[in-house]
Amino acid sequence: MAEEKDPESTEAIVAELHKKIKEAFEVFDHESNNTVDVREIGTIIRSLGCSPTEGELHDFIAEVEEEEPTGYIRFEKFIPVMTTVLLEKRYRPIAEDVLLRAFEVLDPTKRGFLTKDELVKYMTEEGEPFSQEEMEEMLSAAIDPESNTINYRDYITMMVIDEN
Repeated sequence: MAEEKDPESTEAIVAELHKKIKEAFEVFDHESNNTVDVREIGTIIRSLGCSPTEGELHDFIAEVEEEEPTGYIRFEKFIPVMTTVLLEKRYRPIAEDVLLRAFEVLDPTKRGFLTKDELVKYMTEEGEPFSQEEMEEMLSAAIDPESNTINYRDYITMMVIDEN
Protein backbone atom coordinates (compact mmCIF):
# COMPACT_ATOMS: atom_id res chain seq x y z
CA MET A 1 0.00 0.00 0.00
CA ALA A 2 1.36 3.43 -0.92
CA GLU A 3 2.30 5.79 1.88
CA GLU A 4 -0.57 8.07 2.71
CA LYS A 5 -0.44 11.15 4.86
CA ASP A 6 -2.91 11.23 7.68
CA PRO A 7 -5.56 13.69 6.46
CA GLU A 8 -6.33 14.77 10.02
CA SER A 9 -2.71 15.73 10.73
CA THR A 10 -2.50 17.57 7.38
CA GLU A 11 -5.68 19.45 8.26
CA ALA A 12 -4.20 20.33 11.65
CA ILE A 13 -1.01 21.61 10.02
CA VAL A 14 -2.98 23.72 7.53
CA ALA A 15 -5.24 25.05 10.30
CA GLU A 16 -2.16 26.08 12.33
CA LEU A 17 -0.63 27.77 9.26
CA HIS A 18 -3.89 29.63 8.59
CA LYS A 19 -3.90 30.88 12.17
CA LYS A 20 -0.29 32.15 11.88
CA ILE A 21 -0.95 33.75 8.50
CA LYS A 22 -4.11 35.48 9.77
CA GLU A 23 -2.29 36.81 12.85
CA ALA A 24 0.56 38.20 10.73
CA PHE A 25 -1.86 39.72 8.21
CA GLU A 26 -4.00 41.34 10.91
CA VAL A 27 -1.01 43.25 12.29
CA PHE A 28 -0.98 45.26 9.05
CA ASP A 29 -4.74 45.36 8.44
CA HIS A 30 -5.03 48.82 9.99
CA GLU A 31 -8.62 49.35 8.80
CA SER A 32 -9.74 45.86 9.96
CA ASN A 33 -11.24 45.28 6.51
CA ASN A 34 -9.24 42.19 5.48
CA THR A 35 -6.88 44.19 3.27
CA VAL A 36 -3.28 45.37 3.63
CA ASP A 37 -1.19 47.82 1.67
CA VAL A 38 0.75 45.97 -1.03
CA ARG A 39 3.96 47.54 0.36
CA GLU A 40 3.48 45.54 3.59
CA ILE A 41 3.42 42.11 1.91
CA GLY A 42 7.20 41.62 2.11
CA THR A 43 7.17 42.35 5.84
CA ILE A 44 4.28 39.95 6.40
CA ILE A 45 5.99 37.17 4.44
CA ARG A 46 9.26 37.71 6.33
CA SER A 47 7.44 37.67 9.67
CA LEU A 48 6.28 34.17 8.75
CA GLY A 49 9.90 32.98 8.48
CA CYS A 50 10.39 33.37 4.75
CA SER A 51 13.17 35.26 3.00
CA PRO A 52 12.09 35.93 -0.58
CA THR A 53 14.34 37.76 -3.02
CA GLU A 54 12.98 40.97 -4.50
CA GLY A 55 12.11 39.02 -7.68
CA GLU A 56 10.27 36.32 -5.73
CA LEU A 57 8.42 38.98 -3.77
CA HIS A 58 7.41 40.72 -6.99
CA ASP A 59 6.11 37.40 -8.41
CA PHE A 60 4.21 36.67 -5.18
CA ILE A 61 2.54 40.08 -5.24
CA ALA A 62 1.59 39.61 -8.89
CA GLU A 63 -0.09 36.32 -7.92
CA VAL A 64 -2.18 37.80 -5.08
CA GLU A 65 -2.96 41.19 -6.57
CA GLU A 66 -6.35 42.00 -8.10
CA GLU A 67 -6.74 41.97 -11.89
CA GLU A 68 -6.85 45.75 -11.69
CA PRO A 69 -4.24 46.59 -9.00
CA THR A 70 -5.65 48.73 -6.20
CA GLY A 71 -2.55 49.02 -4.03
CA TYR A 72 -4.14 46.67 -1.51
CA ILE A 73 -4.07 42.91 -1.07
CA ARG A 74 -7.15 41.07 0.15
CA PHE A 75 -6.77 38.35 2.77
CA GLU A 76 -8.87 35.90 0.72
CA LYS A 77 -6.32 36.08 -2.13
CA PHE A 78 -3.30 36.11 0.20
CA ILE A 79 -4.04 33.11 2.41
CA PRO A 80 -4.12 30.29 -0.19
CA VAL A 81 -0.90 31.45 -1.85
CA MET A 82 0.88 32.00 1.47
CA THR A 83 -0.29 28.61 2.74
CA THR A 84 1.22 26.94 -0.34
CA VAL A 85 4.48 28.85 0.15
CA LEU A 86 4.74 27.68 3.76
CA LEU A 87 3.76 24.08 3.00
CA GLU A 88 6.35 23.90 0.21
CA LYS A 89 8.95 25.61 2.41
CA ARG A 90 9.68 28.18 -0.29
CA TYR A 91 11.81 31.27 0.34
CA ARG A 92 13.91 29.55 3.01
CA PRO A 93 16.41 31.80 4.76
CA ILE A 94 20.12 31.55 4.10
CA ALA A 95 21.99 29.21 6.44
CA GLU A 96 23.78 30.71 9.45
CA ASP A 97 27.25 29.57 8.29
CA VAL A 98 26.73 31.19 4.87
CA LEU A 99 25.71 34.49 6.51
CA LEU A 100 28.76 34.33 8.79
CA ARG A 101 31.11 33.79 5.83
CA ALA A 102 29.50 36.75 4.04
CA PHE A 103 30.08 39.06 7.02
CA GLU A 104 33.64 37.76 7.41
CA VAL A 105 34.36 38.80 3.80
CA LEU A 106 33.41 42.34 4.81
CA ASP A 107 35.67 42.06 7.88
CA PRO A 108 39.08 41.02 6.46
CA THR A 109 40.91 41.74 9.73
CA LYS A 110 38.54 39.37 11.59
CA ARG A 111 37.56 41.86 14.31
CA GLY A 112 34.16 40.23 14.70
CA PHE A 113 32.31 43.49 14.07
CA LEU A 114 31.71 46.16 11.47
CA THR A 115 31.33 49.86 12.15
CA LYS A 116 28.06 51.56 11.33
CA ASP A 117 29.76 53.50 8.51
CA GLU A 118 31.22 50.30 7.01
CA LEU A 119 27.87 48.57 7.14
CA VAL A 120 26.04 51.50 5.55
CA LYS A 121 28.67 51.70 2.79
CA TYR A 122 28.46 47.98 1.97
CA MET A 123 24.67 47.80 2.10
CA THR A 124 23.96 50.91 0.05
CA GLU A 125 26.81 50.88 -2.47
CA GLU A 126 27.42 47.18 -3.23
CA GLY A 127 25.25 44.54 -4.94
CA GLU A 128 21.50 45.14 -4.71
CA PRO A 129 21.54 48.30 -2.57
CA PHE A 130 19.29 48.74 0.43
CA SER A 131 16.80 51.58 0.37
CA GLN A 132 17.05 54.24 3.07
CA GLU A 133 14.09 52.66 4.88
CA GLU A 134 15.62 49.16 4.73
CA MET A 135 18.94 50.54 5.98
CA GLU A 136 17.31 52.31 8.93
CA GLU A 137 15.39 49.15 9.82
CA MET A 138 18.55 47.03 9.72
CA LEU A 139 20.55 49.56 11.74
CA SER A 140 17.87 49.78 14.43
CA ALA A 141 18.13 46.02 14.95
CA ALA A 142 21.84 45.48 14.30
CA ILE A 143 23.82 48.40 15.72
CA ASP A 144 24.99 48.43 19.33
CA PRO A 145 24.16 52.02 20.34
CA GLU A 146 27.06 52.24 22.79
CA SER A 147 29.84 51.17 20.42
CA ASN A 148 28.11 52.17 17.15
CA THR A 149 29.19 48.80 15.71
CA ILE A 150 27.48 45.59 14.64
CA ASN A 151 28.70 42.38 16.22
CA TYR A 152 27.70 40.27 13.26
CA ARG A 153 27.73 36.92 15.11
CA ASP A 154 25.11 38.27 17.52
CA TYR A 155 23.14 39.80 14.65
CA ILE A 156 23.15 36.52 12.69
CA THR A 157 21.90 34.65 15.75
CA MET A 158 19.06 37.16 16.03
CA MET A 159 18.22 36.92 12.31
CA VAL A 160 18.24 33.15 11.94
CA ILE A 161 14.94 31.41 12.52
CA ASP A 162 15.05 28.25 14.58
CA GLU A 163 13.39 25.50 12.57
CA ASN A 164 12.67 23.35 15.64
